[in-house]
Amino acid sequence: MADQVLDAKGLNCPLPILKAKKALKTLEGGKTLEIQSTDPGSVADFAAFCRTTGNELVEQSEEGGVWTYLIRKTG
Repeated sequence: MADQVLDAKGLNCPLPILKAKKALKTLEGGKTLEIQSTDPGSVADFAAFCRTTGNELVEQSEEGGVWTYLIRKTG
């Protein structure tokens, strides 16, 4: 269960990443953010985002055209 959920469905790049970045700023280190996106490009975007920010991509899944990402904030 995520500490916070972000519904980014219907948004295209770069909005899901920008909204996730903003939401992560409000979380304490170790907390998790679940992002739901319908943008197929978000798969590569969130992998790159986590690599560059140091946050952990805990899991990623797709069901019915909705990609779900669970990110743990580091620090």
